[in-house]
Amino acid sequence: MNIPVLEKGVILIVDDNPHNLEVLSEALIDTGWEILIAVNGEGAIAQAEYACPDIILLDVMMPGIDGFTACQRLKLNPLTCDIPIIFMTALSETVDKVKGLSLGAVDYITKPFEYEEVLARIKTHLQIRNLTKELKTHNQQLKQEIADRLAVETKLEKLTQELEQRVEERTSQLSQALDNLQQAQVSLIQQEKMSTLGELIAGIAHEINNPVNFILGNLSHASEYTQNLIDLFQLYQQYYPNPEVEIEQKIDEIDIDFLIQDFPKIISSMYKGTKRLAQMIYSLRHFSRRDDSVVEPIDIHEGIDCTLLILQYRLKANSERTEIQIIKDYGTVPLVECFPGPLNQVFMNLLANAIDAIEESFVTRRNSAANFPKIAASGVHLSSLQNNGQITIRTGVDEQRSVVVIQIADNGIGMTEEVKQRLSEPMFTTKPVGKGTGLGLSISRQIIEEKHGGTLWLVSEPGQGTEFCIEIPLLSQKA
Repeated sequence: MNIPVLEKGVILIVDDNPHNLEVLSEALIDTGWEILIAVNGEGAIAQAEYACPDIILLDVMMPGIDGFTACQRLKLNPLTCDIPIIFMTALSETVDKVKGLSLGAVDYITKPFEYEEVLARIKTHLQIRNLTKELKTHNQQLKQEIADRLAVETKLEKLTQELEQRVEERTSQLSQALDNLQQAQVSLIQQEKMSTLGELIAGIAHEINNPVNFILGNLSHASEYTQNLIDLFQLYQQYYPNPEVEIEQKIDEIDIDFLIQDFPKIISSMYKGTKRLAQMIYSLRHFSRRDDSVVEPIDIHEGIDCTLLILQYRLKANSERTEIQIIKDYGTVPLVECFPGPLNQVFMNLLANAIDAIEESFVTRRNSAANFPKIAASGVHLSSLQNNGQITIRTGVDEQRSVVVIQIADNGIGMTEEVKQRLSEPMFTTKPVGKGTGLGLSISRQIIEEKHGGTLWLVSEPGQGTEFCIEIPLLSQKA
């Protein structure tokens, strides 16, 4: 099946597998795109520098430098940093996909390849790439036009007002075009991200759920059988207190008394661990509810708790900081009519940002402490200089306005006034390259304000932490 291709472009395919190169090259040969190939990461970097392709299809697992390293080097190179990178990986490699996106990749293609999907994804990102180039060209043209008009202005002052008006009009049009492009990019990434995330999590949860339920169901029988065997052995000890020498030796060898005490504990710990895994699967399935076109009455506390369970690994103490404490101050909140999946994503974005802010505050305090020789010489342990990280979550209802209020506050590094003013800009981020896309808050604001008809605002001061406040109507106006 041939899909008409309207966008022109140069595609660089990087894969050490000749079969994959052949399949993709044959699939794209009739599209009119110029196809380049590389068989390793070093070759890909070299080709990207002199050929400047419009899209790079980059395999993850390769000899030499892998796809992640190649992506990182491409993004650090001024000549190649703007080239969109689409990773090629297997469906089961969820961690690889998330890591690739965090390094700056714009998308991924799953193996084995689906012809229509490959073409559709490449077409989409070529369109974005060409629009970006067009925007840069227009910007350069505008700058040149302004320079020419300023030169004429010295000779023809009577035209000054007309020139200024035309410049303002063109600048306004350019600004509007840029805003439209950024909003389109945010919307596209949001839809694709939620769809892909939902499919991945739902698939993984479904596959894990069956064996977990199997284990849970059999552990109760295993516990019962274990106790029966222990009871039987104790009866043998009672009625046959003097067994054969060989049996006595075996009893001493395996330390039967310890085994009788420890075996039920092992079964119990296995049951608790499997039960915990089942709870995690439930949280994943709840978080990834994908139908964002239907309003449902939901318990927002359940959504917050499921998100916290998914983020539990980030809350634990590590070598850099102490454990982050979660303080829940839940009020009495009725079921709220909303879109569950997107709202859960807002919780994920805000809580992840709160964790990042707390971790950054620990780094700042540690660096500050290193600058005080007296503190270092006194032998005071660094942990005594650091406050424990805390995230406080409050919920309640404003009866007069019929809205539910959700507040998520951290005691992290806080924000300056300049940063707060720019938070609404798509693609703006204070995080280093590879750690943030600048889309989290923009997407969250879009979900709350446009999708739910609510409001999202914040209060923050440098060194005093940040508090985000969400207000959502109890009865949806978007159904």
